[in-house]
Amino acid sequence: MSNAKLSLNGKEYEFPVLVGSEGEVAIDIAALRGQSGAITLDPGYGNTGSCQSAITFIDGEKGILRYRGYPIEELAEKSTFDEVMYLLIWGDKPSADQLAKFRAQLVEHAGLDERVKKHLEALPATTHPMAVISSVLATLSAYYPSTDDRDEDIVRLLAKFKSLVAWSYRRKKGLDYINPDPNLGYVEDFLNMMFGSYDEATVSAMHQLLILHADHEQNCSTSTVRMVGSSHADVYATMAAGVCALWGPLHGGANQAVIEMLEAIQDDGGDVSKYVTMAKDKESGFKLMGFGHRVYKNFDPRARIIKKAADKVLDALGIDDPSLDIAKQLEQVALEDEFFVARKLYPNVDFYSGIIYRALNIPTDFFTVMFALGRMPGWISQWRELRDENARIHRPRQVYIGPKQRSF
Repeated sequence: MSNAKLSLNGKEYEFPVLVGSEGEVAIDIAALRGQSGAITLDPGYGNTGSCQSAITFIDGEKGILRYRGYPIEELAEKSTFDEVMYLLIWGDKPSADQLAKFRAQLVEHAGLDERVKKHLEALPATTHPMAVISSVLATLSAYYPSTDDRDEDIVRLLAKFKSLVAWSYRRKKGLDYINPDPNLGYVEDFLNMMFGSYDEATVSAMHQLLILHADHEQNCSTSTVRMVGSSHADVYATMAAGVCALWGPLHGGANQAVIEMLEAIQDDGGDVSKYVTMAKDKESGFKLMGFGHRVYKNFDPRARIIKKAADKVLDALGIDDPSLDIAKQLEQVALEDEFFVARKLYPNVDFYSGIIYRALNIPTDFFTVMFALGRMPGWISQWRELRDENARIHRPRQVYIGPKQRSF
């Protein structure tokens, strides 16, 4: 493809045009400031590519999500979360021997230093779970300093983060801690450490939930991980930064907002049509949570998968959840009402994931922690890719609009 040309102040500049493996077109402006003295201004980086990556591909117009080339639908149906972790981080699905070794390493490193309990117990019981795991995660470097073996550091973090999440849940509920069981798989052990038991339907749903959340290209938290990682901060501090970015209600907290919305509709008598009318009225101040996506201009492919998982879990657990009925009514409206269809406001993954978490008796403010557990291998894969490339430290520019020089 030919170069792109820019005309500025009577001079013309040329910049190379790059084409990704799926046909995405990008203008490489790395030399723009050096050649012209100008920069681009792109608030929120919505039109800016910060990196080239071989990890995740999204086509929002067509509703496509792939990890390392594999469609999310196939991964959710045919793989396990530990296979997807390996796929994301090391670039391809593991062989039988590689998977067995990986699983053995996850078991080996799952234990937490007993002093970590003191960190958990020193925090007030009312502390938000995301504050708990981000702060304790950052302190793990005190007990498990980074080594010269990056892959070992990665496996150790994956194993210990699972245990940290489970322990923080037990602490929040005022329950005794449950140590890792070396005879259980990653997801089974996590559920056992959380609840003391598990069943097949819950294990299956948890695998799917974690797989669906594992990576999603250069979103807010992933970009944060790359930004912090570019400074060569250790892996624990870098992932703690990702947790903090995920915490916000516009990002990882969205499924919590969905549940709160469904409960509010239920408490108000369950009149879905009333709230649909309010959603169409800009003056009402009401917004349907869990609909639409900044990336997907079609149906979120993850939502189709997670809807089926929600049905299975509630059926297996014998739960008749009025919120699920309200959710289904809202979904039907979104798929048929011209107002929503024209604006492509389809249900996204957050719309159903919160219902599953609530069915498992996970507190609403713990939903984002579950998101972080699923997203951890994606963050790590992005961090590893950045470090392997020895990328330069991230340092965006700005356009200053404050006062000129003045005396004090």
